[in-house]
Amino acid sequence: MSPSALVADIIGDIKVIDVDTHLTEPHDLWTSRAPRGWEERVPQVKQVDGRPQWVVDGHVLANAGGSSVVTRDGTKVLGTEFMTYTIDDVHPAAYDVDARLEVMDQLGVYAQILYPNVVGFGGQRFNDVVDPELRMLCATLYNDAMIDIQERSGQRMFPMAIVPWWDIDAAVREVTRAKELGLRGVNTNSDPHNEGYPDLAERHWDPLWEVCADLAMPVNFHIGASSTSIGWFGTSPWPSLDGERKLAFGSAMVMIGNFRTMGNLLVSGILERHPDLHFVSVESGLGWIPFLLEVLDWELSECAPHAVEHLSMKPSEYFRRQVHACYWFEREGLTDALRTLGPDNIMFETDFPHPTCLYPDSLERAAEGLVDIAPAVRAQLLSTNAAALYHIPL
Repeated sequence: MSPSALVADIIGDIKVIDVDTHLTEPHDLWTSRAPRGWEERVPQVKQVDGRPQWVVDGHVLANAGGSSVVTRDGTKVLGTEFMTYTIDDVHPAAYDVDARLEVMDQLGVYAQILYPNVVGFGGQRFNDVVDPELRMLCATLYNDAMIDIQERSGQRMFPMAIVPWWDIDAAVREVTRAKELGLRGVNTNSDPHNEGYPDLAERHWDPLWEVCADLAMPVNFHIGASSTSIGWFGTSPWPSLDGERKLAFGSAMVMIGNFRTMGNLLVSGILERHPDLHFVSVESGLGWIPFLLEVLDWELSECAPHAVEHLSMKPSEYFRRQVHACYWFEREGLTDALRTLGPDNIMFETDFPHPTCLYPDSLERAAEGLVDIAPAVRAQLLSTNAAALYHIPL
């Protein structure tokens, strides 16, 4: 059976929802929306030492790269070559709504969830903006741009709102505003305690969890969603490895970083106190989750006999009730996870247009892993689980 025939047979008319893609921020994202008097202070791209850099308030925030392994002509490059690309080198689908929709149609993808690049996968780089008023403006202008993108896409691209996690009252207001304006979930820093704020288990965050639960806004923890977790990418490989092997192993390790985030979440008491709140582990795969749940159930019974004073259920039970995960390249891991976890908490992603993304044969790879899976379960994984969680009409 040819790949296209396989997709037709296995996926058919399922409206595929890709729950993890990235947006290369257009260079005018902030400047085109800045209030008068702020135009020179908000993030913008300038030449610094001969390279385009994102600059905010006169200080370099990050490299203004293309953040895409898909080149302007649609070719996918492997290895580290993409690290030298600017926005002019990559496919317009990395940053332009109309071009992205064209690629989605070519790939057979109905809808996508979007995450950022330059601000950090959890918005952690906003903390580098010293002026608190400017920092807040940067976050709200980013979310304004995401609202525009969702509307321009005809409700096919769904960016997650950045939470201004450094100010709990502002965070509650911004989540409320984002919901009112149509965004479907939030994205936040997984390790605020490493930036001088309370850790996520502390009651400081209860107002945020309450508003997210009340408004049915799932909280997404993308891998690398803090200054410390993204550091795993660079510090895990041995120094003697070459750049390509560092990229390969570092990419795996930043995924495993969500083991720590999800493990803390499951034993923290957050899910006990907020039973209607939902979390998503994004771009982290599935194969490690059955082990995490088994080891936490066991270790709590062995090492924390008084945990029952805080937790009425096992970590594995909290996971099944309130936590969701994504997969893309896995085959054996998918089969094993489905057998252990069941299909209700699993969603499909491609990670377009980042390294290891499923492109250009996104659905072929997906179909190959679903051959022995029941049709109803295929629909859950590829579409209906995400549609229910993110309130996407099919």
